[in-house]
Amino acid sequence: MFGNDWDEVLFDEMQKPYFQELRLALTREYKEHTVYPPKDLLFTALKLTPYSETRVIILGQDPYHGAEQAQGLSFSVKPGVRIPPSLRNIYTELKEDIGVPVPNHGSLLHWAEQGVLLLNAVLTVREGLPNSHKGLGWETFTDAIMGKLNERTVPLVFILWGSYAQKKGAYIDSSRHQVIQSPHPSPLSAHRGFLGSRPFSKANQFLESRGLKDVNWTIPND
Repeated sequence: MFGNDWDEVLFDEMQKPYFQELRLALTREYKEHTVYPPKDLLFTALKLTPYSETRVIILGQDPYHGAEQAQGLSFSVKPGVRIPPSLRNIYTELKEDIGVPVPNHGSLLHWAEQGVLLLNAVLTVREGLPNSHKGLGWETFTDAIMGKLNERTVPLVFILWGSYAQKKGAYIDSSRHQVIQSPHPSPLSAHRGFLGSRPFSKANQFLESRGLKDVNWTIPND
């Protein structure tokens, strides 16, 4: 399904009754409604960032619900799509924090390919209806993913923006892993502590302090 070690890590989880019910519900949803991301991009985050190569997790809530936006990676949009406000604030903080130039597009593919798992708590959404697939079963599945990452002996960085992500990451063992928390980058809350929180340099400092390779956060222009 994923084409990497997630297949084995999540095999038992995907045999559970709730996951089978989720698959049936999704088949129905894709048939009867416009659902994002498109089916072929549903598991992009897990396909691009193998379990053993994950270094940083950035947890989002659910996909963008507008046409052509969602590409299966939290906070990321396809090149050519207008950069959403939350991502603009992420780019602003990125520039302030480590001085990298703001790219001319909103795709975070470059991060995913470097071991940054861009995971949404809920992996699908109906067009124009944010949170419409809440409670479908995704939360249980992504909790299991977070649990498997927490079990890793190699330390990881969990970046949790906003109360929703922070609740979901409440059980992470912070004696082993680095947990970076701040308000959400959305325009409603970014000025309450997201801007100025320096998550990118903090993540790299932690990785380097454990003798691990840091992340090159610079995103090449399209």
